[in-house]
Amino acid sequence: MDTVSDVPYIVEASGLTKEFKGFAAVKNVDLRIRRHTIHALIGPNGAGKTTCFNLITKFLEPTRGTIRLNGRDITRTKSADIARLGMVRSFQISATFGHMTVLENVRVALQRKLGTSFHFWKSEASLSELNDRAIELIKDVDLLTYTNHLAVELPYGRKRALEIATTLALEPEMLLLDEPTSGMGREDIARTADLIKRVSHNRTVLMVEHNLSVVANLSDQITVLARGEILTEGPYSEVSKNPQVIEAYMGTGHGAH
Repeated sequence: MDTVSDVPYIVEASGLTKEFKGFAAVKNVDLRIRRHTIHALIGPNGAGKTTCFNLITKFLEPTRGTIRLNGRDITRTKSADIARLGMVRSFQISATFGHMTVLENVRVALQRKLGTSFHFWKSEASLSELNDRAIELIKDVDLLTYTNHLAVELPYGRKRALEIATTLALEPEMLLLDEPTSGMGREDIARTADLIKRVSHNRTVLMVEHNLSVVANLSDQITVLARGEILTEGPYSEVSKNPQVIEAYMGTGHGAH
């Protein structure tokens, strides 16, 4: 019998279509995401990338088409159950508790993984067993100096790093990032891109991202959407030379920034 890792593509979507009152936001998209790669979904505004991302992460149900995760049909699986199968979405909302420290936030996420979430009445001693792993994760996302800071006090870019730490606490096989550098200044963008690179080790990452320099530096594979359909796919070196991509980005006034 095949083991999961024998399936080269962790996600395979075929014929993915989403209609809203007769308007097709995504039309007949076939998307294959190779294991242990960073795959970016890009396209001008209104291209359908967020809808496509929402379909794959099961925040939306497709009108037609199928989605497989590790060879298993998840087309009708609920988004909450997807996380248990190893696919975890980050960044759609701030997933942290503002008035808890960085350490406490990561510990709560670790408890969730253990199935003991929100047992806040547990003794401090039993919680401290999670500290070593929590500190490890905090170190991984370069937040050690902020360990005892309240999440609400963190600068914006560091808040996003904390979200990554709480996502990693769930030990996802696949990490889904929704515009991870959105709203960030140059320094935070560089730090976040470096962080994504580091946490992608032995994982698969699918991200929707506007910033083309981030996409260029991080992605193994890029899928370009336009008007709900795949315009082209490939590594950045190929995709960036495609005249239709140049037209879609530069010719619409929604240029890449």
